[in-house]
Amino acid sequence: MKRMNKAVLLLVLAMVGMQKLKAQTDPHFSQYYVYPSWLNPALTGAFDGDFRVAAIYRTQWGNVTSPYSTPGVALDFTTNSNVNFGVSVLKQRAGDGGYNYTTAYANMAYTGVRFGPAGHHRVTMGLQLGMIERKFDRNKLTFGDQWNPITGYNPGVPSADVLTRTSAASFDAGVGILYYDAQPGKNANFFGGISVSHLTRPQDKFSLGEEQKLPMRYTFHAGLRIMLSDVLSLTPNALYLRQGTASEKMLGAYAQLKAGDDTDFLLGANYRIKDAFSPYVGFYYKNIVIGASYDVNTSDLGKMYRGSNAFEISFSFIKRKSVKTPEAEFVCPRL
Repeated sequence: MKRMNKAVLLLVLAMVGMQKLKAQTDPHFSQYYVYPSWLNPALTGAFDGDFRVAAIYRTQWGNVTSPYSTPGVALDFTTNSNVNFGVSVLKQRAGDGGYNYTTAYANMAYTGVRFGPAGHHRVTMGLQLGMIERKFDRNKLTFGDQWNPITGYNPGVPSADVLTRTSAASFDAGVGILYYDAQPGKNANFFGGISVSHLTRPQDKFSLGEEQKLPMRYTFHAGLRIMLSDVLSLTPNALYLRQGTASEKMLGAYAQLKAGDDTDFLLGANYRIKDAFSPYVGFYYKNIVIGASYDVNTSDLGKMYRGSNAFEISFSFIKRKSVKTPEAEFVCPRL
């Protein structure tokens, strides 16, 4: 009965996916600003410090056989010139078939474009180069001819299905641009950016058609840091993502309360339209930020089957400069 429940859920997931997800192949995050190299390569080095380590872990669809899990880690650092560098690795594991989707990138951002009376208006441009690898474990798969209508599944029966490829790797590239208002002392500072991933259109070697390629992913993100007082700020933010025929729209905000010289509390929420509501809580102490969010699924699939929610936890560490610069405080929001 348990195996039957999983099969039914997989069928429902496939039907919903054909209607709503379609060509979207990349994983997504509710705490998308915590993992800036996934969001926009122009955010490389957009912080007040010498280097930054960022990590995120997402788990979802706990009732779809093996849960979908997506860990990612990134390192970026600033230089004394107008160029910042970084590297990132992300790996998604999904299902009982041992499916793995792995990306590894090197990032570079040029930060020398400044304008305005004191050069407080900044534009950075980023480049991302790396590879994508997808693979699965054939030994973990089950096939239709291994099932008997009377005795059920028999793993000892060899399958006639032949899989000629179980892994594929491709070169990948992306670009991005970011604008932010770095003028100190303002009540509101705007930031926004655009990025395009999979510019090389890597070939989808697992598809039936030999000419199938991964669709490019277009990402638009923006926010506004509003200083409500000396100890409290509010940052509304928005994200629009499109890949192939699929799209994602997210709206949210978080508040940051200064509780001490080295301690801040973060509280907020995001809403992925027609998909999930995601409350967020975070804690900032000196150079470390730890955050957690929980997606409450509001889609049709979430209503039909329980356990389709998602959980994320994030960690970031920044080696601070001895003298802080004001612009980095709102360039890279933590949510």
